[in-house]
Amino acid sequence: MKLVLATFNADKARELTALLDLPGVEIVTLEGFAGARPPEETGATLEENATIKAEAALRLTGLPAIADDTGLEVDALDGAPGVHAARFAGPGASYADNVRLLLARLEGVPLEARTARFRTVCVAVFPRGLGLAGEGVLEGRITLSTRGTLGFGYDPVFEPLGSDRTLAELAPAEKNAGSHRARAVRALAARFRSLDPSEWSADPPAPGKREGGG
Repeated sequence: MKLVLATFNADKARELTALLDLPGVEIVTLEGFAGARPPEETGATLEENATIKAEAALRLTGLPAIADDTGLEVDALDGAPGVHAARFAGPGASYADNVRLLLARLEGVPLEARTARFRTVCVAVFPRGLGLAGEGVLEGRITLSTRGTLGFGYDPVFEPLGSDRTLAELAPAEKNAGSHRARAVRALAARFRSLDPSEWSADPPAPGKREGGG
C-alpha cells in the first residue's frame, strides 16, 4: 500500500515521514508525479486547507493522501497570524520574513504576555471517499529574539510551555516527541491503524476521469 504526502515543503515532508508509523505502507512524495503543483489554499480553517491539499494530491495520483496545515495563534495579536502563518509576510514570504514581521508586531510586548500556541490539523483522504483527521496543539510563548538553528518556520522564536529552549534548539527527535505536528500525525496514524485494508485503496483513476475530492 502507498500513501502520498501532499506537501512541497521538504522540511515538513521529513517530519511527516519520521512521525508516521504505518508498517507495510510505502510513503511517497509528489515529486515523482508529473503536473503536481500546490493548490490554492482558500480555506478559512486549518482543516479546510489541509483537506484542499490532500484532495488535490488524491485527484492527481489516485493514491490515499495526507496533508497538514499549521497555524500559529499569538494571544497578543488576537490569534494572528493563525491560518495565515505561512503567508504572514505576504505571498512567497520566507521563514525569516515571517519571523521578522512577527517580532516587529510584538515589539514592546513583555515576555509574560507573548503567550501563543501552534495548532496542526492532519487530514487523510482515500479513493473510496473516506476521510480522517487528527489535531495537535502545542502551548508556549514567542521569545524576544531568535534562538537556535534547527527546525524551520517559527521554530526559532517559539518556546514550548515548560521549556527554556525554542523548538529550533531541540534535536529532531526531541521536537518530534511532543510537537504540535507530532501530536496531530500520531492521532491520525492511530485512526489509520483501525482501518480495514479494503478502505485504503482502489484502482487509480484514469487521467481526467476522476471528479471531485476524496
